[in-house]
Amino acid sequence: MIRITFFLFAFLFVCSFASAQKQPAWVQTSNKYADLLMAVELKHRPEVGSNEGLSQYDNKVSQPTLADEDQEKRDTEEVLGQLKAALHEKQPEEVAQDLQIMIRKTELNLRVQQYYRDHRVPFLNASLDVFRGVRILLDDQTSSDRRQAAVTRIREYAGLENGYRPLTEILKERITEQMARPKVTYPAKGEIETELARNPNYIDGIAALMKKYKLTGWEEPYVKLKAQLVDYDAWTRANVLPKARTDFQLPPEEYALNLEEFGIDLPPDQLAAQAHRAFTQIQGQMKSVAAQVAKQRNLPSSDYRDVVRELKKQQLVGDAILPFYENRLHQIEQIIVQHQIVSLPSRSAKIRIATAAETAQQPAPHMQPPPFLHNTGQRGEFVLPLNIPPGPGQKTSDQYDDFTFDAAAWTLTAHEARPGHELQFDSMLEHGVSLARARYAFNSVNAEGWGLYSEYLMYPYEPLQGQLITLQLQLLRAARAFLDPELQSGKVQPADAYRVLEQDVVISHAFAEEEVERFTYRMPGQAGSYFYGYTKLMAMRAETEKALNGNLNLKAFHDFILAQGLLPPDLIREAVMTHFVPAQKTAMKN
Repeated sequence: MIRITFFLFAFLFVCSFASAQKQPAWVQTSNKYADLLMAVELKHRPEVGSNEGLSQYDNKVSQPTLADEDQEKRDTEEVLGQLKAALHEKQPEEVAQDLQIMIRKTELNLRVQQYYRDHRVPFLNASLDVFRGVRILLDDQTSSDRRQAAVTRIREYAGLENGYRPLTEILKERITEQMARPKVTYPAKGEIETELARNPNYIDGIAALMKKYKLTGWEEPYVKLKAQLVDYDAWTRANVLPKARTDFQLPPEEYALNLEEFGIDLPPDQLAAQAHRAFTQIQGQMKSVAAQVAKQRNLPSSDYRDVVRELKKQQLVGDAILPFYENRLHQIEQIIVQHQIVSLPSRSAKIRIATAAETAQQPAPHMQPPPFLHNTGQRGEFVLPLNIPPGPGQKTSDQYDDFTFDAAAWTLTAHEARPGHELQFDSMLEHGVSLARARYAFNSVNAEGWGLYSEYLMYPYEPLQGQLITLQLQLLRAARAFLDPELQSGKVQPADAYRVLEQDVVISHAFAEEEVERFTYRMPGQAGSYFYGYTKLMAMRAETEKALNGNLNLKAFHDFILAQGLLPPDLIREAVMTHFVPAQKTAMKN
């Protein structure tokens, strides 16, 4: 499945499960159906199993041939039939809802895969795929007895093990097959050039990991694999790049599918109009807060742009970064407890700096989820990339100045750690929810909406400078929600996006570059999910508060939302109105 292979790791948010004896009976029943879908996925993409802590998949790698794609489609359709049949049987309410979730998600995946089969020549990056497959096993939190399997994976990717063809040969074959189809759309030229320029980071990153963990027997197959990857990139330059699109705009049908996958059910022009209005409102708030910060600090200008630039001047460097963020996390946790915002898990959160290869893979700050299906104590990690790898024709990396100063640490920690994404994952890790409500109900709107809402929760308790940067990053999310669709429609051009991001939002060129890449080829359609998910959560909160006559217990409300797993907004609202509101009304009477 071309598109699923391409996006596999970009959106691999899956849930953990408490032991069977701790799970409600309906969760156990639901998971049996979800296991049918998972079995198909793990059969065809064993790297997913490794990522989830299932060591039995460590000595296997994907072989994404056309025949394998066809077989996976048949396997999936067979399971889909079983899910639909189960839905017609008498089921507990929660199981019936989970079956609907899985059916809807599976049907969407099949539609997306068929579209890509019919209409797209993909950009398949072999170096990135190999790095991801090896990186899964080479991590400080991965059991040492599993790491040697990374050497086996290198041999399999290189086609040196029985039953395995070189991955680069398979990808060449698949791209050639797609190129033979009539009226196909090629990847954007900028995407190919940028990613190929960064591939040395992945190749070097593989060797660095092998050396870091002192593995043996990797050198010879690595040399063979490296030569294959270099040759594959040369083949891509010679055969795909000359036919690449000179623009980045997706066909409307494809962009609509992207939006649906990410959970945005609002027409792009309506989303953009809402975001423009919010952008103006947030600028007004920033003007007021910036004036207070300027007065407090005796700054020469009170313009929010100048104040943000002043705050950025006092950069944290080197070994000071991690301790600072760790201390900021402790401050936030104290606020959460003191003001009864949400329940905290028993385990602590982790923060670390990204490697060069990880930054090439994901150049934005992010939460790296822990393994969930078989977790032996591993934790999610809040990962901070500090530079963006050189693009085509560049000799040096652009530096971020957006995350390594005092005021930014409030917002970023709230979003990625607590009460944001890390708390989402840890809540599921500690308590368990059904697989359907974590993996198959997941979309970017419900995950990133909570992250942005978490920033909002911390805003009242931050110092003025922290509040200003929280507003700045809210401004960024509003900008994303109109720049992404307007770039795709042709209403604005990349130069316009850079101007808005660097001059009005006041982010660094490195960060702006990552954002424009996101809009144009990394994940077109995804950027609006933060703003849209946040607006849906805020609307639901207001509706809940009204239903409870203003007596909303925020901690209970937030705990309830997190307990549902990564449900999309419509299902969260249904759960809140059906279960949370009546329970709270009963509690208030007693």
